[in-house]
Amino acid sequence: MTSILGLSLLELCYIIASVTFIFGLKMLSSPDKARKGNLIAAYGMGIAIIATILFKEELTPEKWPNYALILAGLVVGTVIGTRMALKVKMTAMPQMVSFFNGMGGACAAVISLVEFDHLMHAGQVELGMMIVIILGLIIGSVSFSGSIIAYGKLEGKIGDRALPAGQVINIVLLLAILGLGAFIVWSGSTSPIYIYALLAISLLYGVLFVMPIGGADMPVVISLLNSFTGMAAAFGGFLYDNQAMLTGGILVGSAGTILTVLMCTAMNRSLTNVIIGSFGGNSAAGGESGEEGSIKEITVTDAAILLAYANKVMVVPGYGLAVAQAQHTIHNLEKLLDDKGVEMNYAIHPVAGRMPGHMNVLLAEADVPYPKLLEMEDANEAMASTDVVLVIGANDVVNPAAENDSSSPIYGMPIVKVLEAKNVIVMKRSMGKGYAGIENKLFYHDKNRMLFGDAKDSIEKLISEVKNL
Repeated sequence: MTSILGLSLLELCYIIASVTFIFGLKMLSSPDKARKGNLIAAYGMGIAIIATILFKEELTPEKWPNYALILAGLVVGTVIGTRMALKVKMTAMPQMVSFFNGMGGACAAVISLVEFDHLMHAGQVELGMMIVIILGLIIGSVSFSGSIIAYGKLEGKIGDRALPAGQVINIVLLLAILGLGAFIVWSGSTSPIYIYALLAISLLYGVLFVMPIGGADMPVVISLLNSFTGMAAAFGGFLYDNQAMLTGGILVGSAGTILTVLMCTAMNRSLTNVIIGSFGGNSAAGGESGEEGSIKEITVTDAAILLAYANKVMVVPGYGLAVAQAQHTIHNLEKLLDDKGVEMNYAIHPVAGRMPGHMNVLLAEADVPYPKLLEMEDANEAMASTDVVLVIGANDVVNPAAENDSSSPIYGMPIVKVLEAKNVIVMKRSMGKGYAGIENKLFYHDKNRMLFGDAKDSIEKLISEVKNL
């Protein structure tokens, strides 16, 4: 039996852990404090894990094998997680986030299955307990399978595939999940047939739910699935009467939901439209296609002259910057221009990259000063006084079709208004389309010049030319 002292210490540790989660999340809202906030929350989770092992139950000899398995799992998980985090490239960070998020959903689903098994053997069914188990199983399973599909799509191993009448199938599956879940709760059935059928349908729904969603919407999907995992973890906290698990799950679930709404707002789209609209696929459906006019190229020397003799320069980073691993190189160009009296900032679109905050993390890795990372609204206000905009690897987030082509799939999405600046230089490897799969009319605008080549190599050449001026 747990001692009164042990119970008090356990509750105290859970309270400390919960407080660290709250402070850590608060600090994540500020780029210069995000790293410290993440560490604080991680330490809090460590306290909760250690306290659970030490104080939840008495460490009697007959339970030592179980604790040995727990410790072995902790060691193996720590080694694998550490190696993955150290080896991951910034371009693969969204994939890793999706993968880890899926593992969290899987854990929540397994917890529900284990607790259902306990109910089945106990022979007693509590209504509240059964509701929590079913909800945890459904949401955790959808989060797991959906996150794994998102991982595959971001990794380029899975394309955007939509079944004929896919929306109808998804609605039928969702109704089946809700109906079967309600039946299990209402009947109090502890038959494994029903619970595993619910698991299978939920996993299938997660796959079909994410499969048709296009690349341009993946940041929203990642955020939504993250909120699912948080909610599933919170249900696990209810099952185990674990305050730390409950608090962490609620924070992740609520933060993920708020972020999802904010990102949908940034794209001027509803969440329903994101889920069922198949926007951002590989097809170029919608909008005008074909030749839009002639493009104008610029040499490295001419681009360097524009930058060196400008007063204000704005960089719009995108996924191409991450692919080229050019974040350190662009920071070197920034420092060089700063020495010449040129003010250089970065315009960060909310959905640039492949996950929320991808560009912020990428540039922070290169020690770019946080005040230079301007949110889209602030960057747009500064465009009129900007002499040169350097678009590096971004595509859809600067596409003027979002403002002036009502037939475009991205029409209505707020963009970085680069055409309000005096000069625009787009750095790309080729004339390839962006992740939304549509033509970018910016490339053909009279104010724009194209600088083709690998971003890192081109920036290094720009640095060399600027130094020679």
